[in-house]
Amino acid sequence: MGCPREGLEEKKARAQAILKALRGAYPKARTELHHENPFQLLVATVLSAQATDKSVNQATPALFARFPTPEALAEARAEEVEPYIKRIGLYRTKARNLVALARRLVEEHGGEVPRDKKALMRLPGVGWKTATVVLGVLGVPGIAVDTHVARLARRLCLSQAKRPEKIGADLEALFPKEDWVFVHHALVLHGRYVCTARKPKCAACPLAPHCPSREGA
Repeated sequence: MGCPREGLEEKKARAQAILKALRGAYPKARTELHHENPFQLLVATVLSAQATDKSVNQATPALFARFPTPEALAEARAEEVEPYIKRIGLYRTKARNLVALARRLVEEHGGEVPRDKKALMRLPGVGWKTATVVLGVLGVPGIAVDTHVARLARRLCLSQAKRPEKIGADLEALFPKEDWVFVHHALVLHGRYVCTARKPKCAACPLAPHCPSREGA
């Protein structure tokens, strides 16, 4: 089924209805990555690329116990990090990136996670999505786009773009800025547990009344 022909105001009105439904379904939506500080959040988000949050959460307690600070991780060799994240995809590349990232944090940012997106994206292993996710949790508004958000944006006919940055911009144009971070986390949860890639649970979906792609539409 194709997307309906609607003007910007019509799409914004539908987005508001979607936002209301998301608030009802996921009132406390937030990242499922376990972390206690910005450094742990950054590391966990880097590890989550092409991996499940569950696998990351299983690995990070021991990793953070061994390397609790950027300074500690900066002094490590990638080979020392690998055993802690071996269950995570691309673990060798990620181990190298984490050590290099920690060194950059120490050398250029005093061991602190920068609150600037461009500065974050200059860190090894940190792309646009990771930077947007981290900043969102730290209070800087933005809608990060992973596979779940991209799929829902397309199915809900909120964006037909292909690049994550463009999808994010399309979504940010439809939702109030103060709701951007919530929208990201709520869409991730909805895509993870309801609007799944292969068998979306349309009959149990609170967004169904506002979804042109729903079963039977």
